[in-house]
Amino acid sequence: MALTQDRNTPHRDGAIIRHAVKGGVTIYAGALVVLDGGFAKPGVTGVGLVAVGRAERQVDNAAGANGDAFIDVRRGVFAYDNAAADPLDAADVGKTCFIVDDATVAATDGGDPATRSAAGRVLVVEDDVVWVEVG
Repeated sequence: MALTQDRNTPHRDGAIIRHAVKGGVTIYAGALVVLDGGFAKPGVTGVGLVAVGRAERQVDNAAGANGDAFIDVRRGVFAYDNAAADPLDAADVGKTCFIVDDATVAATDGGDPATRSAAGRVLVVEDDVVWVEVG
């Protein structure tokens, strides 16, 4: 229902969000984390994934089902490896980069049809390292 008076709307800081982990995966601390069907897993090449941030700690749900474990994920700006086969450069600053794996980003979505999901916005490119705003 629409407001008709002031409201003290609850909020969160939003820097760290807890997500349920996908079954059958291990997420390492520092990994680029994506949501796949609403469950967190390490970043991988694939479409339909949503990049949400960096894993704050390792979580092993390799023997578990979807949602048996939880992981804290930090939103922000992080340094990831620049894909050697599809590198980003200064011309890509401000543009979207794409997930290769949980530690690597690339300049393109992988072609037609696309094979990679968006990682976030490129802020700085330093040779082998790309600073990406994720989440």
